[in-house]
Amino acid sequence: MSIAVYTLTSALHDEAAVGTVTREFLESIDPSGSFEMRKEDYADYGSHDLDLIYVRTGGTEGIFLTLLPDLLSRCGKKYPFYLLTSGKSNSLAASLEILSYLRRHGLRGEVIHGSPAYIRSRIQVLEGISRARHALDGQRLGIVGKPSDWLIASEADASAIQERLGITLVDIPMAELEAAIDRVPDDTSPMIQLAGSTPEIKGAYPGAIKIYNALKDIIIRHQLNGFTLRCFDLLSRVHNTGCLALAKLNAEGYVAGCEGDVPALLSMAIARALTGVSGFQANPAQIDPQTGEILFAHCTVPLDMTTRFSFDTHFESGIGIGIRGHLQEGPVTVFKTAGDLGRYFASEGMLVRNQSKNDLCRTQIIVKMDAGPEAAAYFLNNPIGNHHIILPGHWKSFIDSILAS
Repeated sequence: MSIAVYTLTSALHDEAAVGTVTREFLESIDPSGSFEMRKEDYADYGSHDLDLIYVRTGGTEGIFLTLLPDLLSRCGKKYPFYLLTSGKSNSLAASLEILSYLRRHGLRGEVIHGSPAYIRSRIQVLEGISRARHALDGQRLGIVGKPSDWLIASEADASAIQERLGITLVDIPMAELEAAIDRVPDDTSPMIQLAGSTPEIKGAYPGAIKIYNALKDIIIRHQLNGFTLRCFDLLSRVHNTGCLALAKLNAEGYVAGCEGDVPALLSMAIARALTGVSGFQANPAQIDPQTGEILFAHCTVPLDMTTRFSFDTHFESGIGIGIRGHLQEGPVTVFKTAGDLGRYFASEGMLVRNQSKNDLCRTQIIVKMDAGPEAAAYFLNNPIGNHHIILPGHWKSFIDSILAS
């Protein structure tokens, strides 16, 4: 963990008095002395896990304004400005003026102020969020084929994604994947997890592994951190599905989404950067408006999210391989960002049970939303598309901090 503290100080204030306040304040929030003190030297601003601007006194608004163009040239709009203040020597007043200026000019920031215990805890959260931003910055996410035709409300703004998160979207023709499938050799390794499977599933397994190997080839060739796949085209073109490939690749640390849904892919990438774990891309199949209980389902799920899994056919087509996964019951977060990052949904709940019915996509979970009817109303009145990402654990505050404007 590297946290750097840069300072803003007005020449009108007595340095001896300000220095005493500074020492006492920093010792109270950083008793181990782990912060790197950069003082007024901003030459390496933006290079640490977390960079804090300690507004030591009032009268520093103009100093910040002079520094701002250089800070933006290094970090753009990807990283908010975190203004640390003790509240002494009019430092809080100056911080509020600076933050107001940033907001008015479409920039993000936060004043970090309160008790030493609160400031320590907030810095710990922000350090994790800042590490996630650094992890996202420079990522390359592929769109293999175009988004599926039915995703009429799931467009993405590549320039906004690049500006806000530093992620580059890479368009890859479906023909390139088809050529890769033809090129990779048949897999002759023992077929795993097929005990009790039907002859149809055993017959589809080698083809599903070829799709996995071809997608791995695409990832390496284009240097991707993840991708979303126009997977339904595979049903007619190679008479198989990408479900197993996506399940395996997510478990290997890539972000692998379905149906060419770029906002869902982006949500999965943000979630993995924040949490370090996979997310389940699924769509609501049933919603109880009165209780906020929601059934989510899809035919693929990251294998590392499951406590156990088996193979079935793909639900809609009845061919290829779908994943019937069983997920750990307990706290979850349901998350989705819009493709321009201008809006998002994050709400916590409990995964209360798994089910396995034949008339739905193969992995099926029931989530009881903490917000109850309010969460249900979001889905029924103003949703961000159909796919949403389910994460193990409660992460709403982290998501709010990385995406809130």
